[in-house]
Amino acid sequence: MDAAATSVQRRRWLPWARRQAAAYLAAAGGGGGDGLVASAVSAARVVACFLAMMVTTAVWAVVMLLLLPWPCERIRQSNVYGHVTGRMLLWILGNPIKVEGLEHLRARGIFICNHASPLDIFLVMWLAPTGTVGIAKKEIIWYPLFGQLYVLANHLRIDRSNPAVAIESMKEVAREVVKNNLSLILFPEGTRSRDGRLLPFKKGFVHAALQTRLPIVPIVVTGTHQAWRNNSVRVRPVPLTVKVLPPIRTDGWEEGQISEHLETVRSLYVRNLPDSQKPLDALAARKAN
Repeated sequence: MDAAATSVQRRRWLPWARRQAAAYLAAAGGGGGDGLVASAVSAARVVACFLAMMVTTAVWAVVMLLLLPWPCERIRQSNVYGHVTGRMLLWILGNPIKVEGLEHLRARGIFICNHASPLDIFLVMWLAPTGTVGIAKKEIIWYPLFGQLYVLANHLRIDRSNPAVAIESMKEVAREVVKNNLSLILFPEGTRSRDGRLLPFKKGFVHAALQTRLPIVPIVVTGTHQAWRNNSVRVRPVPLTVKVLPPIRTDGWEEGQISEHLETVRSLYVRNLPDSQKPLDALAARKAN
């Protein structure tokens, strides 16, 4: 898409976002979504999300148990679970969502997403194509409900106890992806950003690309850090945007240029995120120039 078209899209999107945010804040009682009515509405929605997730998790747990002899089918059924549960939770929470570039999710790839809120997880659950395996730290098994279903669904875990072990874990993940004709989805920062600003990327997704030669598909999410803030149980009615960027081919990548490949991909996020989510060093470099 050329710069002129991007500028037109931005001019169309910003007024829509402002109108949606104003309408939601007015309905919630104003005050940036921090009033008593807004708090009660948010609490009711969070409880409804938890109850709804308990129901869908219980249903799909039975499905996974029936599919124990077929590990790949468990992965695909978990994607169906994600489509249903992720979209349902987002609908319950009520944030306006704008999605661009869905056509880039139609082919196999390594899908990566920035991570600043639990809402990011709901979004990738909803949008990940069928046949996509997730990757998470091995400790996810201790997360109530979700962690147990994650393991039962045959999604992959890595040991992040030290870099060498993590790289070997990622290579094993890549072998499973190639063997079973799957896609992969992960958060390249490796952890959740506390203030929404982009963190440094881990090298795991580059190692996965070198092993699988699948294209990397960046998913840029904005607004979730404001909608569900760190150390808060309140979900505010902030508009969310999801922009899926065109795939990046990796068939010509070389192992000797891992750091360069990593920064090439991360720079796309820096360019596409708003200033409130850009890393501070990128903002400082822009001012210096």
